[in-house]
Amino acid sequence: MALRLGCVADDFTGATDLANNLVRAGMRVVQLIDVPPPGAVPAVDADAVVVALKSRTVPAGEAVEASLLALAWLRSAGAEQIYFKYCSTFDSTPAGNIGPVTEALMDALGTDFSIATPAFPDNGRTVFKGHLFVGDVLLSESGMRHHPLTPMTDSNLVSVLGAQTTRRVGLIDHTVVARGTEAIRDRVEELRKEGFGIAVADAVSNDDLLRLGAAASGLPLVTAGSGLAIGLPANWGFEPSAAAAQLPPAGGHAAVVSGSVSVATNGQVLEFLRSGRPAFSVDPLRIAAGEDVVGQALAFADAHLADGPVLVYSTETPDAVRSVQGRLGTAEAGELVERTLAGVAQGLVERGVRRLVVAGGETSGAVVQALGLTGLRIGPQIDPGVPWCAAELPGGDTLHLTLKSGNFGGPGFFTDAFDLLDREAS
Repeated sequence: MALRLGCVADDFTGATDLANNLVRAGMRVVQLIDVPPPGAVPAVDADAVVVALKSRTVPAGEAVEASLLALAWLRSAGAEQIYFKYCSTFDSTPAGNIGPVTEALMDALGTDFSIATPAFPDNGRTVFKGHLFVGDVLLSESGMRHHPLTPMTDSNLVSVLGAQTTRRVGLIDHTVVARGTEAIRDRVEELRKEGFGIAVADAVSNDDLLRLGAAASGLPLVTAGSGLAIGLPANWGFEPSAAAAQLPPAGGHAAVVSGSVSVATNGQVLEFLRSGRPAFSVDPLRIAAGEDVVGQALAFADAHLADGPVLVYSTETPDAVRSVQGRLGTAEAGELVERTLAGVAQGLVERGVRRLVVAGGETSGAVVQALGLTGLRIGPQIDPGVPWCAAELPGGDTLHLTLKSGNFGGPGFFTDAFDLLDREAS
């Protein structure tokens, strides 16, 4: 089977978000956890492969190095086009990492032009006149302005990306996109001749993404959130098919591990608590004081796993997060929570949890690494951008896992996820 699309994702939840859209469009997708080791034979039974990195918030040089390793592996596996996937809220700092990684991939591929669009209308992310909207407000007025690692205070993507790259950044605006594929291609050639190397593309609807996807068929590299993925599979003749999302039957205990501080995940945690289901709150200050918080959480889980989904969470309001960061330091607080939640997830799986929801990109990366997972088969969508996946545990059992971006999902996401698995099994 030919590998059509090779994808480099800058975090683990973003990788499954992208893979989910490709599966919905008919591609069979495998998600790899980090780059396979040197010498690994790149033979993949899939139409698309997504390499999940943990490079969104590391120093730019490290992000570039990891992304180039992923690119080299994907090219050796025969990928015909490369997709660099970042967050639909364009999470980055003035130093990167979106710009530096994009430039490095362009240089390695020998291409002088690429497009950039984080638009994902199904999740309320739209780009208009180069400005990113989250729902009905500009990115700079959304909850992302308070993000503890990548606060987004400028919604003008041409400006944001231009500050991160040496290439000139232009715009393919909505009037061009609305005129269709050929108009977009003509605008790309126009920008090329004028010396631009990257173009932010407007998209306010799925139809816009489909037109952009068709226009991008000849580009060696595209960069985007997961939304553009709906427009690429048709370039190789793929059509939506339920068979692409089939997973093995699910069983075992159910649990949720949540480390995201996003507004959406805060709402999901509150909804779970209101339902009266069992939940254990992880306090970073108790971790820092040397308490065995992992042991406490697992003892709590032991008493409740038989009764249904158990939630272990460190999710807090932005003010509470800033208070903890002020006492422990931003990096230290994050690492403590990630390490603790990863240990909890490990213990839950040892106790027979085979249906696991993980909320938050950094948390998802830590959990996947702690569980020793190397790849995921992508299954049915729970909410836009979030699918169930299946992974083989080191002992051979199947773990059904979903890695949820903090910003995604409705208020009842945690219980909706398990309800979907129950329906698939019936």
